[in-house]
Amino acid sequence: MEKVILGIDPGTNVMGFGLIQVEGKTLSVLEIGAIELQKIGDPYLKLQKIYKTLTELVEKYAPDEMALEAPFYGKNVQSMLKLGRAQGVAMSVGVAHDMVIHEYAPRKIKLSITGTGAAAKEQVAAILSKMLRYENNQKYLDATDALAVAVCHYYEISKPAIPEPSKTKKVISTKKSSQSWAQFIALHSDRVVKK
Repeated sequence: MEKVILGIDPGTNVMGFGLIQVEGKTLSVLEIGAIELQKIGDPYLKLQKIYKTLTELVEKYAPDEMALEAPFYGKNVQSMLKLGRAQGVAMSVGVAHDMVIHEYAPRKIKLSITGTGAAAKEQVAAILSKMLRYENNQKYLDATDALAVAVCHYYEISKPAIPEPSKTKKVISTKKSSQSWAQFIALHSDRVVKK
């Protein structure tokens, strides 16, 4: 499998992005960064900057798929509305360039990278830096969050397909579960970070 995945961490003050190249089971970072929007007062100019910046990235790297962190629901409706607009602009860039788009919940992303859905952003960034062998000198954790979204998507599309159960035959589950770290590592040796 060879492809480029664009990960997006939507935001109205800072929008993170991370692009990874997938070659077989090898992942490499193409570019990681953040679109800074704090100094732009007009909300529509923020959306314009998101659109232009993401369009430039898509035209430069021609990603096959886009993965976004789905917004979590908070109590502030206005914040959710603004975040939804930013996410919608990112999606429209993907749709305009015929990309397949996927969304992942924040807990699922953290779980796929660290093994726990309650991991701190700093923990996710540190693991990604070691795993992908890149120097993490990002000013914003939104950038590494976006990279985590792209890696989470890679893990999702790399899973073997599970055949649908037959109506006449009894299907025995082949899903492996891990009871200890040793078992988890044995089952997921491709996720082990080597020093």
